[in-house]
Amino acid sequence: MMKRNIYNETKKRSKLRLYLGKQYYTFKRYIKWYFGNEKYSKDILNYQLPYLIFTHNTPLIRKLQGVDPVLQYNKVTNLKIATSRVNGICIKPGEVFSYWKLIGKPTKRKGYKDGLILNPNGTFGAGTGGGLCQLSNLIYWMTLHTPLTVIERYRHSHDIFPDSNRTQPFGSGATCVYNYLDLQIYNGTDKEFQLIVYLTEDSLVGEWRSVEPSQYNYEVYEKEHFISSTYWGGYIRNNKIYRRVYENGILIDDEYITENHVIMMYQPLLPSK
Repeated sequence: MMKRNIYNETKKRSKLRLYLGKQYYTFKRYIKWYFGNEKYSKDILNYQLPYLIFTHNTPLIRKLQGVDPVLQYNKVTNLKIATSRVNGICIKPGEVFSYWKLIGKPTKRKGYKDGLILNPNGTFGAGTGGGLCQLSNLIYWMTLHTPLTVIERYRHSHDIFPDSNRTQPFGSGATCVYNYLDLQIYNGTDKEFQLIVYLTEDSLVGEWRSVEPSQYNYEVYEKEHFISSTYWGGYIRNNKIYRRVYENGILIDDEYITENHVIMMYQPLLPSK
C-alpha cells in the first residue's frame, strides 16, 4: 500500500484535476474547523510561562544549489509574518493547536512574498508564502520532545537536496500546504503549554514552555534507514522514526512515531569532492 502511494506521485495530473482536488480538500478543512467537535487553541498570552520544556533553532539562510537567493530572503519576511500569528499561543488541556487555523491563508495583501515551494512533481519554484515549512518543521520537531500529541502531520513527498550538516533524523519535519496539509497538536495533559517562536538575525528559534517543569526527557532517533530502487528507475529513501522516553533519567518507553518513504530527486551515490 505504501509503495503504491509513492509511485502514484510520479503520475502527471491535469491542472483541472489538481485545482478541483485542492478546492475539495480546502473546503473540507473549513467544514472541520468550524463545525467539528475539536476545541482549537486561540488564546495568545502576553507573557511567557515559567518553565522551558524544549527549545530548538534552525538557520534562516542556507546555501542551496540552483535556488534563487531572493526566495530565501523573501522566506524570512514570510516567517516574520507567520510567527507573529502563533508566538505566545497557549494550548490548554483538551485543546488542539492548528497551524493553518492560527496563521491563516498567506496572501500578498497580508505582506507575504514569493518564497521557495515544493511542487507536487518534486520540482521547486516560487509561490506566495513559500518557506513556511521551516516553521512547521521546527514546531513538529520540538513537539516530539514534549508530552503533547501530534494528531495530524504530513511528510514531504520528495527528498530534494542531499544531506548537508544534518543534525536531525531524515524525515523528522512536517510539510504544510494551506489549508489541507495542516499540523495539529493535541494537549492531552492536565497542564497548559505555550509556543514561543521568533527570529534572530540568522535563526528561527522556537520554545515549548509550560506551567511546571517536565519530569520526562525524549530522545528522537531513526531506524531501518535504507534506499530502495523502483521499477521506473528512481530511488526511494526509507526510514522509521522512534523516540525514547526517560523519566528522571530512567528509560521507561521506546515509542514508534512514524515512517517515511520519499522519492529522491538526486542520485543516492554522489561523487566525492
